[in-house]
Amino acid sequence: MDALPPDALGLPRSRRIKQGRDFARAKAQGRRLTQGCLVLNWMTMPDGASSRLGVITARRIGEAVVRTRARRLLREAFRLHQPHLSQPVDVVLVARPSIVGKPFKEVAGDYVTALKKARLFREDNGGSGQK
Repeated sequence: MDALPPDALGLPRSRRIKQGRDFARAKAQGRRLTQGCLVLNWMTMPDGASSRLGVITARRIGEAVVRTRARRLLREAFRLHQPHLSQPVDVVLVARPSIVGKPFKEVAGDYVTALKKARLFREDNGGSGQK
Protein backbone atom coordinates (compact mmCIF):
# COMPACT_ATOMS: atom_id res chain seq x y z
CA MET A 1 0.00 0.00 0.00
CA ASP A 2 1.33 3.45 -0.91
CA ALA A 3 2.10 5.82 1.92
CA LEU A 4 0.22 9.11 1.69
CA PRO A 5 1.51 12.42 3.01
CA PRO A 6 0.12 13.12 6.50
CA ASP A 7 -2.29 15.81 5.31
CA ALA A 8 -3.33 14.06 2.08
CA LEU A 9 -6.71 13.09 3.45
CA GLY A 10 -7.24 16.20 5.53
CA LEU A 11 -9.86 18.83 4.89
CA PRO A 12 -8.27 22.14 5.87
CA ARG A 13 -10.20 25.39 5.62
CA SER A 14 -8.49 26.12 2.30
CA ARG A 15 -10.36 23.15 0.80
CA ARG A 16 -13.78 24.32 1.97
CA ILE A 17 -16.15 26.59 0.10
CA LYS A 18 -17.06 29.31 2.56
CA GLN A 19 -18.37 32.27 0.60
CA GLY A 20 -21.91 32.56 -0.65
CA ARG A 21 -20.82 33.63 -4.13
CA ASP A 22 -18.82 30.41 -4.53
CA PHE A 23 -21.85 28.31 -3.52
CA ALA A 24 -24.02 30.28 -5.93
CA ARG A 25 -21.51 29.92 -8.78
CA ALA A 26 -21.27 26.16 -8.33
CA LYS A 27 -25.04 25.82 -8.28
CA ALA A 28 -25.70 28.21 -11.20
CA GLN A 29 -22.80 27.46 -13.56
CA GLY A 30 -21.98 23.92 -12.50
CA ARG A 31 -23.66 20.61 -13.11
CA ARG A 32 -26.15 18.86 -10.84
CA LEU A 33 -26.98 15.25 -10.05
CA THR A 34 -29.28 13.72 -7.43
CA GLN A 35 -28.37 10.41 -5.80
CA GLY A 36 -30.05 8.90 -2.75
CA CYS A 37 -29.65 11.17 0.27
CA LEU A 38 -27.70 13.95 -1.46
CA VAL A 39 -27.55 16.33 -4.37
CA LEU A 40 -24.13 16.73 -6.00
CA ASN A 41 -23.39 20.10 -7.60
CA TRP A 42 -19.95 20.45 -9.16
CA MET A 43 -17.91 22.79 -11.25
CA THR A 44 -14.60 21.78 -12.81
CA MET A 45 -11.59 23.87 -11.86
CA PRO A 46 -8.34 24.50 -13.75
CA ASP A 47 -5.55 21.92 -13.49
CA GLY A 48 -3.34 22.50 -10.48
CA ALA A 49 -6.19 23.85 -8.34
CA SER A 50 -7.35 22.04 -5.21
CA SER A 51 -10.76 20.46 -4.99
CA ARG A 52 -13.02 22.23 -2.52
CA LEU A 53 -16.20 21.23 -0.70
CA GLY A 54 -19.27 23.10 0.44
CA VAL A 55 -22.16 21.49 2.30
CA ILE A 56 -25.74 22.73 2.53
CA THR A 57 -28.19 21.39 5.10
CA ALA A 58 -31.62 23.02 5.10
CA ARG A 59 -33.72 23.43 8.24
CA ARG A 60 -36.36 21.11 6.82
CA ILE A 61 -33.98 18.20 7.45
CA GLY A 62 -34.34 18.57 11.20
CA GLU A 63 -33.00 20.22 14.29
CA ALA A 64 -29.43 21.52 14.64
CA VAL A 65 -28.08 18.18 15.90
CA VAL A 66 -29.48 16.36 12.88
CA ARG A 67 -28.16 18.97 10.42
CA THR A 68 -24.72 18.92 12.04
CA ARG A 69 -24.54 15.13 11.75
CA ALA A 70 -25.54 15.34 8.09
CA ARG A 71 -22.78 17.89 7.44
CA ARG A 72 -20.22 15.70 9.17
CA LEU A 73 -21.23 12.63 7.18
CA LEU A 74 -21.01 14.49 3.87
CA ARG A 75 -17.67 16.11 4.73
CA GLU A 76 -16.22 12.75 5.75
CA ALA A 77 -17.38 11.09 2.52
CA PHE A 78 -15.67 13.85 0.52
CA ARG A 79 -12.54 13.73 2.68
CA LEU A 80 -12.03 9.98 2.33
CA HIS A 81 -12.61 9.95 -1.43
CA GLN A 82 -10.54 13.02 -2.37
CA PRO A 83 -7.76 10.93 -3.94
CA HIS A 84 -10.33 9.34 -6.28
CA LEU A 85 -11.42 12.61 -7.88
CA SER A 86 -10.40 12.53 -11.54
CA GLN A 87 -9.94 16.30 -11.76
CA PRO A 88 -10.02 19.38 -9.51
CA VAL A 89 -13.62 20.38 -8.78
CA ASP A 90 -15.65 22.62 -6.54
CA VAL A 91 -18.27 20.34 -4.99
CA VAL A 92 -21.41 21.54 -3.25
CA LEU A 93 -23.30 18.74 -1.52
CA VAL A 94 -26.90 19.33 -0.49
CA ALA A 95 -28.31 16.98 2.11
CA ARG A 96 -31.77 15.59 1.40
CA PRO A 97 -34.22 14.63 4.16
CA SER A 98 -33.52 10.92 3.56
CA ILE A 99 -30.04 11.39 5.10
CA VAL A 100 -31.58 11.43 8.58
CA GLY A 101 -30.61 8.27 10.45
CA LYS A 102 -28.50 6.81 7.63
CA PRO A 103 -25.22 5.18 8.60
CA PHE A 104 -22.02 6.57 7.14
CA LYS A 105 -21.55 3.58 4.83
CA GLU A 106 -24.81 4.35 2.98
CA VAL A 107 -24.07 8.09 2.74
CA ALA A 108 -20.58 7.38 1.38
CA GLY A 109 -22.09 4.86 -1.06
CA ASP A 110 -24.50 7.51 -2.39
CA TYR A 111 -21.61 9.98 -2.72
CA VAL A 112 -19.40 7.52 -4.64
CA THR A 113 -22.30 6.50 -6.89
CA ALA A 114 -22.96 10.18 -7.67
CA LEU A 115 -19.27 10.74 -8.47
CA LYS A 116 -19.28 7.73 -10.80
CA LYS A 117 -22.40 8.94 -12.60
CA ALA A 118 -20.78 12.36 -12.97
CA ARG A 119 -17.61 10.69 -14.28
CA LEU A 120 -15.56 12.32 -11.56
CA PHE A 121 -14.47 9.08 -9.86
CA ARG A 122 -11.12 7.53 -10.73
CA GLU A 123 -10.89 3.87 -9.70
CA ASP A 124 -7.15 3.39 -9.86
CA ASN A 125 -6.31 6.16 -7.37
CA GLY A 126 -3.00 6.53 -9.22
CA GLY A 127 -1.72 3.82 -6.91
CA SER A 128 0.13 0.58 -7.10
CA GLY A 129 -2.28 -1.22 -9.39
CA GLN A 130 -3.69 -3.40 -6.63
CA LYS A 131 -7.43 -3.74 -6.34
